This record gives sequence, C-alpha cells and structure tokens, in this order.
Amino acid sequence: MSTWLSEGDRFEQRPTVSFTAIGIVQRPGMADGAMTGEGDYCDPFAASRSVIYPEWAAGLLGSDAFRHLVVVLSLDRAAPRLPSAPLTHRVEAAPGMPEVGLFSTRSPRRPHPVGLCCPRLLGRDGAVLHVSGLDAWPGTPVLDIKGDDPRDDLRADATVPAWLHALWAMHDAACGPRQLEQRGDNGGRGKTPQGGERADVL
Repeated sequence: MSTWLSEGDRFEQRPTVSFTAIGIVQRPGMADGAMTGEGDYCDPFAASRSVIYPEWAAGLLGSDAFRHLVVVLSLDRAAPRLPSAPLTHRVEAAPGMPEVGLFSTRSPRRPHPVGLCCPRLLGRDGAVLHVSGLDAWPGTPVLDIKGDDPRDDLRADATVPAWLHALWAMHDAACGPRQLEQRGDNGGRGKTPQGGERADVL
C-alpha cells in the first residue's frame, strides 16, 4: 500500500513486481532469439505471429473482431536503465534535436523494458494471432493482449513537442514508399524493433 510522504522523506522499500509470459512472438524465417546484425534492418511490418500458450487460448475468443490489437511485450534483450545511468540525452544523438529525459522518449532502455505495440490483425488460427506491425524480435515474451479500442485509446486533443514532428520527418525520409504506406495502415504507431534503435541514445 502506498502512502503520501512529506518532502524530504523517502521510501525505505520499493514495491517489486514480476510477470509470467502468456505467449511469445514468432517471425517467419527467423529462429526464436535471433537478432539482425549491426546496421541490418528488420522490417517491423513483415507478417509475424503471437503464439499464445494453451492455458490462455480461450481468452482470445472475439479478438479477431478487431482490426488492430494492443500487445504488451517484455523487451527481454534490452538492458534495463539504472538510475545511476544518464537519464537525459540528446534525442537519437541527432543534430538539432534537444536534450530530453528518458520518460519523454520511446527508448527501449527503460527502468523496466516493457514494449507496447498496436499491430494489425491479419487473422487468428486458434491460439496463434497473425499480425503485421509487431515491433519485436522472435522469442520476445508476450505479457498481455487487448483489442485496440479507438474510442478509449485515442485522444483527439493530444499534442506532441515540435522536436517529435521533426524526428518523424527524419524517419519518414529514410523510409521507402511501401514502408510509409504500411505505417499509415498501422495507425502511424509502428516503430523499429528492439535492436533497430541505438541502445545508447534516447
């Protein structure tokens, strides 16, 4: 149970949490645990699968009525960031980008490397969800799945800082037309998989 502390006080003990995966990610043509090499590109919009363990399979009933899903992942190959590490960096170490804090970014190096993706559901085969736009390496643990509900998930009045618009423009310029088309179909929320973003920058 949390309690309010006065200024100058501190928590003597932090709550701890643990999770057990409900499934794993599979990417055709790549073995579980495989990663691309330095400088290689792993297309996040290529078809992949979320394979759900049998004890959770019944919970997928009705999921194929959604066009997109919300998939919560454990980014198990991203090293957790410790509070002793730098918590501010220039965004992607790119010229013209500002220095911001960790919690203003989508860096995979976080206190707890948890990923959130909204892939398009291509179909369901029992306990296997066939998707496009799942931002994860093969073998990545799946922690939870929900239907993507635009009424509850989208915020019409949401705003972002100017540097993020500039960063998107840089990323779009580096993408081919097909990747941009796929990104638009995925609600604009696709990102590079775990290893595709430099781990030493925010």
